[in-house]
Amino acid sequence: MKSKKKVVIVGGGTGGLSVMRNLHRKRKDLELTVIEPSEKHYYQPLWTLVGGGVFPLSKSERRFNDFVPSKVNWIRDSVESFSPDQNFLTTKSGKKIDYDFLVVAPGIQIDWDKIEGLVETLGKNGVCSNYSKEHVESTWEAMKAVKEGKAIFTFPSTPIKCAGAPQKVMYLAEETFRQRGVRDRCEVKFVSAGQAIFGVQKYRDALEKILERRNIRTAFKYDLFKVDGPNRIAYFRNAESGEILEEKFEMLHVTPPMSAPDFIKKSPLANEAGWVNVNKYTTQHNKYPNVFSLGDASSLPNSKTGAAIRKQGPVLVNHLLSAIDGTTGTEEYNGYASCPLVTSRSSCILAEFDYDGKPDETFPFDQAKERYSMYLLKKWIIPFMYWNAMMKGYF
Repeated sequence: MKSKKKVVIVGGGTGGLSVMRNLHRKRKDLELTVIEPSEKHYYQPLWTLVGGGVFPLSKSERRFNDFVPSKVNWIRDSVESFSPDQNFLTTKSGKKIDYDFLVVAPGIQIDWDKIEGLVETLGKNGVCSNYSKEHVESTWEAMKAVKEGKAIFTFPSTPIKCAGAPQKVMYLAEETFRQRGVRDRCEVKFVSAGQAIFGVQKYRDALEKILERRNIRTAFKYDLFKVDGPNRIAYFRNAESGEILEEKFEMLHVTPPMSAPDFIKKSPLANEAGWVNVNKYTTQHNKYPNVFSLGDASSLPNSKTGAAIRKQGPVLVNHLLSAIDGTTGTEEYNGYASCPLVTSRSSCILAEFDYDGKPDETFPFDQAKERYSMYLLKKWIIPFMYWNAMMKGYF
């Protein structure tokens, strides 16, 4: 009897789980293993609304085991190292796991300690972040506590997951200040290491009008490097001039720097920047043809969103199964990403675009316009599709 091909999937996030379930549904001749240390799986795009007081954190979580079919082997551990020339990896507990094919999808690493003083003050002194499951609910508490002063929202110089999230929370905070009658005593400011509010011109134009209409100030090319929580001072450095900007704040929402996980950076799978080195159209590794990667840890040069994985997943599965069968895959990933830009608790701009920054839209209307229907899509429909389609292997 022909032995089953061993496919090992590193990571149980959106990328790893959706690919695992799709492979399990399509092929019974594979021995599937998923390596994931966490007991819970989180739908992280919902954390914008958790931080905005719309949902409790519990709405975004499920038990990881609920998504693992009985015939899939779940190893509750983390990866320590890869040996792709010998087709095995080693876990932190010292277990050696061999494979015929490997899918690498561990997500992105959040480097909280890269900002001096942040770890000590996160969740108190008005300092919050929607990027931490331990502190996301404190964002709503920080919003409600503001009566006057400055509310600052940051964006780092590194790639991050969901590049729209740092400004979504700002719009919800500004709306909260207006609803609580304190907006005229508050300054709302977006301080970003980037050069503009958004990378795609069509949506940038719409967002700049919103900033002007709602009197939200901006400062670009400034990167947060230090937080003095007790004295409520944030320190930024200009990327070009080196100028230091000190900002007093009443509320500070921090989007921390992020990078590829350390065990990826030090592995033979990584490119010079530390990401898993794959072909941007096929998700197949550029050196090891039996290795594939998708999601935030991959070198795919697109915006790091869950919606991107919805398009990356079918391409990866096509090329992976083709490699298993000794043929060549035919599908290509065009860099599609989607960002539902929540601008209030009743409006949203649905940004969709490709590698070239060209709009790649779903609906037959102007998606750069704020719409209640797109907010309902973000709040209810996309989460429903996530849990009941993507997490069951239907891209």
